[in-house]
Amino acid sequence: MALTGKKIWLDGEMMDWDKAKVHVLTHALHYGTGYFEGIRCYALEDGRSAVFRLDEHVRRLFDSGKILGFPLPRSFEEIKKAILDVVRANGLKECYIRPIAFVGLGEMGLYAPDNPIHIAIAAWSWGAYLGDDGIKNGIRAKVSSYTRHHVNVMMTKSKVSGNYINSVLAKSEVKNAGYDEAIMLDPDGYVAEASGENIFIARGRRIKTTPLTSILAGITRDSVVELARDKGYEVVEERFTRDELYTADEAFFTGTAAELTPIREVDNRKVGERCPGPATHELQSAFFDIIKGKDKKYSRWLAYV
Repeated sequence: MALTGKKIWLDGEMMDWDKAKVHVLTHALHYGTGYFEGIRCYALEDGRSAVFRLDEHVRRLFDSGKILGFPLPRSFEEIKKAILDVVRANGLKECYIRPIAFVGLGEMGLYAPDNPIHIAIAAWSWGAYLGDDGIKNGIRAKVSSYTRHHVNVMMTKSKVSGNYINSVLAKSEVKNAGYDEAIMLDPDGYVAEASGENIFIARGRRIKTTPLTSILAGITRDSVVELARDKGYEVVEERFTRDELYTADEAFFTGTAAELTPIREVDNRKVGERCPGPATHELQSAFFDIIKGKDKKYSRWLAYV
């Protein structure tokens, strides 16, 4: 389905969706010098709408720009306000929000320190990234032949557009083989993450997730770690191998787009006895209560529109 909407915020101006354009010689189009966020806004049970963990997403956007060396030319509060304004301008109760900053037209070539930095913010309706059935019954995953980034090859803590070619190749590889999502190993052969999600495994009430070494610090990941610990699970952040993933009782992905999606199969091996397993089901239910505004304990994570 083609993306469509009413308004896009571009460099401080709210404009019609189809008028938000850039030049074909925009630096980021040629060299991947952009950085972005994926954010969700949810319709709450009380009729209001709220953006999930807005401050953390905006902070990560600023961090990405600093790491890349092309910092945002706007203030933190201005970007926050613009995100909320875009949701309102598009009349959306629930949506996915995409802020992106990118190096614009100017010098061509790898070194272009004086090119302008543009910022755009769009929002559109988008359901479950890995499908409604995936949310309910789990998805099939395959370990990709493509390795995740080494920390001294790409800046893995920055959500840089160019980094995602690695993800595109891995996702295309496994989709063409009939699977739903790619799992990627780090340069040492340990499980890193998926093409666009973080990964968790569970045995009983012990949950393990990849440490923040060569992976992006996922905001949904952080939310689930806190939520699981609050519910009495032991959560450890340490490397694990592919065969440990095969023999887990449960496995699931987390991400803004994927939310909390169970994994029912990896490399044609069934994960656990049933999907979702008890830990996944409990955490998934609790997470959806939070984003719908049902659990007031975590209302600090919601920025009301």
